[in-house]
Amino acid sequence: MELKPASRQPALRSRWVAAAVAAAAGFAVFQFFGNASRGYIETSSLFYWWGFQWMNAASETQHGWMILALSGWLLWRNVAGSANAAAAKVKPVDARARPSAPPGGSAEFRAMMPAATALIAGLALHGLGFAAQQARISVVALLIFTWGLLRLGGGRRWGRAAVFPLTFLVFALPLSVLDALGFGLWLRLRVVDASMVIAQLANIEVLRSGTQLVAPEGAYNYDVADACSGVRSLTAMAALSLLVGYLNFQSWTRRALVLLACFPLVYLGNVVRIISIIFAAEAGGPAWGDRAHEVMGYGVFVIVFGGVLAGISALRRWLPETEIPAGDVRRPDDSERDTQRSAAPFAVAGLIVLLAAGQMGFLRELTRSPAGGEVGVVLAPDGVNPVDLPGFIGTEWIGRRAEVTAVERAILPPDTGYSRKTYVAFRDPREQVFLSIVLSGRDRTSIHRPELCLVGQGWTIGGQMDHRFAYPGEDDRTFPATILRVQREIRGPRGKTIVPQLTAYWFVGAEVVAGSHGGMFFRDAWQRLTQARADRWAYVLMQTDAVDGEAAALARMKTVLEATLPTFQRPEPGR
Repeated sequence: MELKPASRQPALRSRWVAAAVAAAAGFAVFQFFGNASRGYIETSSLFYWWGFQWMNAASETQHGWMILALSGWLLWRNVAGSANAAAAKVKPVDARARPSAPPGGSAEFRAMMPAATALIAGLALHGLGFAAQQARISVVALLIFTWGLLRLGGGRRWGRAAVFPLTFLVFALPLSVLDALGFGLWLRLRVVDASMVIAQLANIEVLRSGTQLVAPEGAYNYDVADACSGVRSLTAMAALSLLVGYLNFQSWTRRALVLLACFPLVYLGNVVRIISIIFAAEAGGPAWGDRAHEVMGYGVFVIVFGGVLAGISALRRWLPETEIPAGDVRRPDDSERDTQRSAAPFAVAGLIVLLAAGQMGFLRELTRSPAGGEVGVVLAPDGVNPVDLPGFIGTEWIGRRAEVTAVERAILPPDTGYSRKTYVAFRDPREQVFLSIVLSGRDRTSIHRPELCLVGQGWTIGGQMDHRFAYPGEDDRTFPATILRVQREIRGPRGKTIVPQLTAYWFVGAEVVAGSHGGMFFRDAWQRLTQARADRWAYVLMQTDAVDGEAAALARMKTVLEATLPTFQRPEPGR
């Protein structure tokens, strides 16, 4: 009697057909209702929004194509490897043996639960990301949904094989998310701090202006931009380190150690790069500095990747990994047990189609409905801009109009509102207070972290503190604000001069005043998420010189604020 393995092609085919149906429904959602934030990229497609980041140099995410290719290769490698392992363990089946129980019943639907859960969770998470105008959340939702499709079509074997490749795609997210969280700026400043200390220890005089390092005589001027801060190299090298650790070790503990090792190495590599540029420019002028800048771009890679490989070698020597026995028992794949067609995959696909259709209808109404939020400041008659600030403060201050730059209008959404003036004291024109209000539109991208603008304008942030300003005439009622100590170094006839200033900022919502960008960000996201509210937040900033001390600078701010605050900010937002 000839012994043949049982055929399972009908069951596999039905699962993949069901996965294709669910994929079509998911594609419609992510394509036509994938992106709710139109401030910088005018598209409703999440696929276009993500792919645009990989082609746009300003997004610092051109490595996304490489991450996508590596993820595809990892998926193919894992699936092929598991298929070969399964083939090596196939046992002949007696054709006269009792056939397996027909599929169906609760056991069959339980086998579909992981896929169904991932598909439903992906759609739900995308709905949250869309309502909160956070496309990155929707990208994570897309990855979860994709895993559910592969689990539905290929069973447990494909599900296991796809976990790491899809997780690896997170490294293809736009790097600006690190700046939104403040990490990119923090890393840039730490690289500048270390470079300044080392240069001073080597008796090299360097001036600092924000993230710029300038020679006192003007021989060179280098800006520690994003590419030199370590954010780009950190993301790329973290992805590479995780990949190398994944391919070299089976234990997730060792893989995590390899990943963590790249963080201090990236910082070290970028400090070495900046120091090399300074030393080269000091020795041979700007030409040598530019040459060192180009060469050390590869030098960072050598330092980081070399250190990671050395760490892997050390782990292999001192903490060798126990090999998994070749005969280890593998849990059977549910697709291997199925030998007949089943209705369960199509039931899951039908459910996803219904949920996707309902979600598209809801998101369509959400995009068409007027913003449910309110405005936290007094509006001008045009309904777009904040009310115009006073032209005079008594007989002591005059308000000079401060124009909005063409760059600001070009990069911010068109429904962003502005109102700003520079107040100058009559008795001493050197005493000035800049007051600016930026009012967001429906799109959350109207407002970003104030620290990014200040550093980009050449200011160095020396510290910050929490502060509470009192409402005019009501000392017992205050609102929170953040005050930054900023300074700029300039070279004059008498040598290096440090120009200090104080910058205060806060965010005014319809119901609350937030003293930090993080507080505003999470409050706004929560309102969009739970109430479908898109409040027009106002970002208020004040800046003045602090040459005569912080107390005098705060007094000037208070003087201007007492006269202007009642014109644009209500004592109790929401009333």
